[in-house]
Amino acid sequence: MSNPIFWVNQDEAGKKAKLADNLKKEIEFWQKLDKEFADADDLLKLSENDEKLEQDLSRHIAELEESFNELELRTLFTGQYDNYNAVLAIHAGAGGTDAQDFAEMLLRMYLRFTESKGWDTDLISKSEGGEAGIKSAVLEVKGEKAYGFLKNEAGVHRLVRLSPYNPSHTRETSFALVEVLPEIPQKELEIDEKDLNIEANTSSGHGGQSVNTTYSAIRITHIPTNITVSIQNERSQHQNKEKAMEVLRARLAKRQEEEHQKEKKAIRGEFHSPEWGNQIRSYVLHPYKLVKDHRTDYETSDVEKVLDGDLDTFIEKNLQSNKLTP
Repeated sequence: MSNPIFWVNQDEAGKKAKLADNLKKEIEFWQKLDKEFADADDLLKLSENDEKLEQDLSRHIAELEESFNELELRTLFTGQYDNYNAVLAIHAGAGGTDAQDFAEMLLRMYLRFTESKGWDTDLISKSEGGEAGIKSAVLEVKGEKAYGFLKNEAGVHRLVRLSPYNPSHTRETSFALVEVLPEIPQKELEIDEKDLNIEANTSSGHGGQSVNTTYSAIRITHIPTNITVSIQNERSQHQNKEKAMEVLRARLAKRQEEEHQKEKKAIRGEFHSPEWGNQIRSYVLHPYKLVKDHRTDYETSDVEKVLDGDLDTFIEKNLQSNKLTP
């Protein structure tokens, strides 16, 4: 990195600098753990019949336990793309305006979660709902093991509450779909331009007349798979095309991974097609308060805390559960 040539390609240099920073953190973690063990060993030898040193040793052991919990979490990231950045998409499902409002609640939840991790998050596409909420949104999440943390959030989420959008305020159930994809570098997945149908349209987003009179919105269809990506934001057409290609590469990589897993599960007789009934998590606001993950059975009554981005325990439980699955 000290070589001036290193910085000629700013994009590649930035990625390698980020990798170097992550590796430095990894080394520092193990050095810190090694030192904590040595300190604990010294305290253990000195603490016999010394009450004050015994108290210091107890505090030190508590710190070691915390380090071990962090170490255990690190061992759960064994997937092919766990170290990659992530693309997270939210789509309103069945439930009309309530579902669109729920989709926006999930968007806020994930933005708060990524903020708590100190990750860089970019809202690259957003489609507003008719009366309230959003029809869909796409986030680009850049951070250490972003995909590894977020991958198990993919699936159908269900909300049960008294609807604020009908006159009688009856209890309604609505759904939203969360899609989580690894962000694949271009060099790892080349796409033949001949397989693409690229359309430019006027943006329908916010931004004033100048936005709406330029062909900035991009829609790309991958002809062999019929996968379609639409990106519109207050950007140039070139920027939207770049983001659309990033999402397309992510979806193609995810498709390959899912087909591989599907084949493995079919051989074992385990495959079930995804349906609305197969929700991964329920958020109940009435007649009681409960968030329950249906894969691990972990639940909490602190719904507000979860919707405010406190997802760590849900994520850790799923990572642990997946590790135990043969």
